[in-house]
Amino acid sequence: MTPLSQKSTTEEIRARFDQEVERFSRLETGQQATIDAPLVLELVSQATRRHLQPGNVVLDLGCGAGNFTLSVLRGTPGLHCHLVDLSQQMLQRAEARVSAAGAASVQPHQHDLRELPFHADSFDCILAGAVLHHLRDDAEWQNAFVRFHRWLKPGGRLYVSDLAYFDVPDVQVVMWERYGQYLDALGGTETREKVFAYIDKEDSPRSLPYQLELLRASGFSRYDVLHRNSVFACYFGLK
Repeated sequence: MTPLSQKSTTEEIRARFDQEVERFSRLETGQQATIDAPLVLELVSQATRRHLQPGNVVLDLGCGAGNFTLSVLRGTPGLHCHLVDLSQQMLQRAEARVSAAGAASVQPHQHDLRELPFHADSFDCILAGAVLHHLRDDAEWQNAFVRFHRWLKPGGRLYVSDLAYFDVPDVQVVMWERYGQYLDALGGTETREKVFAYIDKEDSPRSLPYQLELLRASGFSRYDVLHRNSVFACYFGLK
């Protein structure tokens, strides 16, 4: 496994995603490497429509081409949407798609999430789809969750969907092999090797218990798991 100090830089990650706009603009191709991505998007859409109202403010971190926000807008149109991504090309595509999908307003931010300057109590909901695995050491993870809690209004919710490793090594081996089999079925050995290579180079995920403990430690009053399959999980936290 690549040491944290040798992982991809922010600029390298941005450059890769600049080339992936068309693929990530289609759910059937952009989220293929994520197990159960359509199901997770639907679960979050169903959950958010229970607490969001038109006029509420949503922040989508690592928005890509906008799929996470689009799924929320299907259940609750008329939201004020803030979109964050490293890639300007991704942001432009996401802004166009979200604007056309019934958002009340769309504000793009080309930023690293670790450097965002938002004020406390700014958002009714924060979405983080396949982005937190780019955080590196424990300090970055801890600081991110503290800021998420601060940015949310009282009663606001954070939804995360991401890679989630297992802390017990032999269980991680089993689940990683299952994920490899999924990628083999998706596109053969070439797909498995390609996905495993960029995960090793770019990503530094943490376990689900680790992330849930960060929710507790940063002040979230309630939290739970919406879905888990192999090395992917979706969970929420309530401020």
